Amino acid sequence: MRSRLTRLAACARAFLRANRGNVAMMFGLALVPLTIAAGTGLDFARAMMVRQQMTEALDAAALAIGSTTGLSQSSAQTMANNYFNANYQIDQSTFGAPSTPTVTYNSNGSVTISVSDSMPTVLMKLAGFNTLPVNASSTVVWGQSKLWVALVLDNSGSMANGDSSGSKMTALQNASNQLLTILQNASATAGDVQVSIAPFVSDINVGKSNVSASWVDFSLDWAKPPVINQANDTHESDATIELNGWPLMSFGPGDSCPYTQSNNDYLCNGNSTNNSNCSPQNTGGCINTIASSGSTKGYICPSMHGNDTTDGLPYHFYNGCWESTTQSVTTPTVTETGSSATCNGHSSSNCSCTGSGSSKVCTAKNWAHTWVANTTSTWDGCVWDREWTSAAGTNYDETNTTPSSGYTLFEAENMQYCGVATVTPLGYNWTTLSSQINAMSPYGATNQAIGFEHGWQTITPGAPYGAPSVPANTSRYIILLSDGQNTMDRWYGNGSVERSTPDASIDARLEATCDAAKSNGVIVYTILLDIPAGSESPSAPLSYCASDSSKYFVLTSTSAIVTTFNQIAQQITDVRVSH
Repeated sequence: MRSRLTRLAACARAFLRANRGNVAMMFGLALVPLTIAAGTGLDFARAMMVRQQMTEALDAAALAIGSTTGLSQSSAQTMANNYFNANYQIDQSTFGAPSTPTVTYNSNGSVTISVSDSMPTVLMKLAGFNTLPVNASSTVVWGQSKLWVALVLDNSGSMANGDSSGSKMTALQNASNQLLTILQNASATAGDVQVSIAPFVSDINVGKSNVSASWVDFSLDWAKPPVINQANDTHESDATIELNGWPLMSFGPGDSCPYTQSNNDYLCNGNSTNNSNCSPQNTGGCINTIASSGSTKGYICPSMHGNDTTDGLPYHFYNGCWESTTQSVTTPTVTETGSSATCNGHSSSNCSCTGSGSSKVCTAKNWAHTWVANTTSTWDGCVWDREWTSAAGTNYDETNTTPSSGYTLFEAENMQYCGVATVTPLGYNWTTLSSQINAMSPYGATNQAIGFEHGWQTITPGAPYGAPSVPANTSRYIILLSDGQNTMDRWYGNGSVERSTPDASIDARLEATCDAAKSNGVIVYTILLDIPAGSESPSAPLSYCASDSSKYFVLTSTSAIVTTFNQIAQQITDVRVSH
């Protein structure tokens, strides 16, 4: 019995001296604060996520309010709520419901929007903290007070294409209308922000209403016969050989039309008003024989160039006729000699042959022709590039020189693919501007150079578009958007083949014009619609024309047009977030 008591006492003394369970007890005692600390880290991480999301949603709301003038406090509050709720996507049942955004207009002209949230905690509840306060705010400030913006927009036929979201043209119209709204809202005073529109194809439509404008010239291209040498502005004369070796002066009433598609790429129109009914593509309105009676007796009316030329003349109409009815003469005559001589192409009343072999002589009447241009009322409103020939003396297609006389004027011309939408001069009638955007339609080839020049002219004081003197503190911008490469101007290209040697000449003219505009103080944004991706990129001239690399955009989807226009609008109106 004693031994048992002795062992029991020894065990008791050993238990009192033992320390092997200290770690477990210490860990147990420390577990509570460690859990609270870990919970604090987790909940603070959740709070940071909530704050980031609230800040991004507030930024969107602040930019919307900052870009809209004339808002009352209640209207601003409603707009802030709508934008914040649309952009704040965190589950409010888990992370708490933010307060209603508060809108505050500051004395320096900025606006601040703030919001708060009592975020429910997860592990911090163990320490008695059921919620964690999260606060966020966003402030926008205004910078630029006056803006002139020229929208230079590609209307070529390929703009009808697109992707699964729709056509490039539809997306461009939607984006442009949103841009107009932002620019309108950014104007503190009516007229502080003004916009012009220059829709372009291979030429540009300045509007039929300008038929009597002093800066439109009908004497250079419109009033002249077909071009022989485009670079030197050389035109046909009676002595020009047209058919089977016979000069034009040998053709008159009853003879075959001296113009053939194979020889000249245009045919004989049946009347004095040229149109697409008589062309190498559609010969329905063409004639084979010069009229020998009636109101068009003796008329020789060249129609339209085909599309197989590379001198910029494809689809170009000639606006007049050679008249020979009342000025026919029988002497001197025109002859062919030798065994191969023939009256081919002439009627028997106008040509006859005598002799044979080497002594054969064929004699045709000599008709004195007078070129008579169409009335300018038939003009469709389009002009082409200004002169850059040696005759002009200056590359006027690369300048914003005020049109006054001679080669500085804009030359009227007619072609099958004259753009539908017209140039809209600088202004702030937002309804008119939107209507012109909606009137755009894909049609024709691409000449970015002529679009850029006329866009520059719209923000240049004076003729042709009547812009006033540039007000103080006004920034001028050109936004050039195109969906491909240059394919045809007045001198180069056939309207379809891209990246040819002639097309490179158009690129060079565009780059020279961009250099001149930037030197004139214009800030240039350029946008390439590369849809489908990789089909049009790179575009060296568009990249070159941008004022800097941040102002050149390559878009691979139609939906990106809206995003990019909004980004540009934010930059040029200088409405910016300042946290």
